[in-house]
Amino acid sequence: MLFTKGVIVVPNNIHLEICIDSVRSARAAQEGGASRVELCDNLLVGGTTPSYGMIKQVRQATDIDLHVLIRPRGGDFCYSEGELAVMLEDIRMAKELVADGVVIGILNREGRVNTEVARRLILEARPLRITWHRAFDLAREPAQALEDIIALGCDYLLTSGQQQTAFAGKELIAELVRQAAGRITIMPGGGVREENIAELRRVTGACEFHSSGRQVLASPMQWQRTGLYMGAWQQSEYELAFVDPKRVTAMLRAIR
Repeated sequence: MLFTKGVIVVPNNIHLEICIDSVRSARAAQEGGASRVELCDNLLVGGTTPSYGMIKQVRQATDIDLHVLIRPRGGDFCYSEGELAVMLEDIRMAKELVADGVVIGILNREGRVNTEVARRLILEARPLRITWHRAFDLAREPAQALEDIIALGCDYLLTSGQQQTAFAGKELIAELVRQAAGRITIMPGGGVREENIAELRRVTGACEFHSSGRQVLASPMQWQRTGLYMGAWQQSEYELAFVDPKRVTAMLRAIR
């Protein structure tokens, strides 16, 4: 990676995608040198589709690639017809708001890639780029799942190697990179940090990575009511997480 007059210049084959849920984080990801953002809501459940207003404001605030998560709820990736109708509408919304790509993932009851349903979503989404998200990590027979995803024409596969973190799943990720042989971009994600991204690149051979790059900040509220939580996870209402541009830059430096 090169630095020219304060501008971060990354080799063409190295890319870092940052997962975001706010306009502030979108700006920080771009400032840090990210190539792309994945915009989500509800990150505590692994992400759901963001609102119309959020997509519009992030699009206006940044000029790097914007991919929008299409996921109507938390939980598994086996969806009803009603949920699929919502997903199709959300894809149309993302296209209307000039997103560069969408992020999808659908499994059937047997834990395999639901190719029939996925084709409906992909047909609606094109010509946007398509990322298959970590639904892959809950799929059975990862080698076959990868072939199914490639056959669908997806551009990227986001995966932690079917482990809790990409570092724990790095051996499978390396196998997926070899199996893909350039037919799809394998993008390690899940616990990717500045401390492990270089080793992930060395072991897996991947050139694109996905991270949150977040920092937790204290709320600016001076008066605070303690012991009361708005969510089921009992996370403090007075801690806010945003992308740290310095962490983004540090990860890019590590894989230059």
